[in-house]
Amino acid sequence: MRTGGCHEYVYQNERGEVQKSVKKWFGFTVHLLADTEYELPVAFTVSRASKHEVPVMRKLIRSLDRHRPHILKAAEVFTADRGYDDGTLIDLLWHEHRIKPVIDIRNAWKDGEETKLVAGTPNVVYDYQGTVSCVCMATGTQREMAYRGFEEKRGTLKYGCPAVHYGYECAGKASCPLASCIRIPLSTDRRVFTPIARSSYRWKREYAKRTALERIHSRLDRSFSLELHTIRGQEKLSVHLTLVFSVMSALALGRVRENQPNQMRSLVRPAA
Repeated sequence: MRTGGCHEYVYQNERGEVQKSVKKWFGFTVHLLADTEYELPVAFTVSRASKHEVPVMRKLIRSLDRHRPHILKAAEVFTADRGYDDGTLIDLLWHEHRIKPVIDIRNAWKDGEETKLVAGTPNVVYDYQGTVSCVCMATGTQREMAYRGFEEKRGTLKYGCPAVHYGYECAGKASCPLASCIRIPLSTDRRVFTPIARSSYRWKREYAKRTALERIHSRLDRSFSLELHTIRGQEKLSVHLTLVFSVMSALALGRVRENQPNQMRSLVRPAA
């Protein structure tokens, strides 16, 4: 039985035009959890390429919780591309394991709105990327609010008045019903509002660490010759990957024990 997968990528070209790129393939998909600091595998599973990533990832996390729960307890942040943008996965990570999700987001608003009003406020809006802004009551000018952190006990993100924090002259300040700050519950929109605010500098720093997965995949393709493999069958591929990841982990452990932690990902013997 042949099975295939398809990924659609949206990007801007050099002229600023929005382009779409579609990648299709037959075979299987490797779903990998890895440590982005050390660039080492943590857990993996192999599925048919036609299966959606999110249900497989939820199953992989629950399996890890059953067999090696100490790994999830040590994890702080989960980074992934927009293919894993899903409210149930975010709930699983944060509400069950207290792992902060840093997952790119798709524009799933079907009504064509660019912003939505924050409930309980007359002039605070947000977009699908989590940018929170206030609208001046006098002029209608929209300004991004100052992010002031996540309040875990309250389950809210705190934002401050831009006129107060950035020194803007606000013509509607006297008539504005807002205080110097507001709190937005994560439950307002679980995909948009996450413990690390999407508009914050930290979110961008954490998301940039996802490139570690690209380097791991590159090693699988180049160093372990999986780019042009001839393995047939899901079980055989799973066994092969188990051996590959075991070798990667064993090499890293050996380097650390030999007091060569900076070489833990290298397959080449360091020069004398």
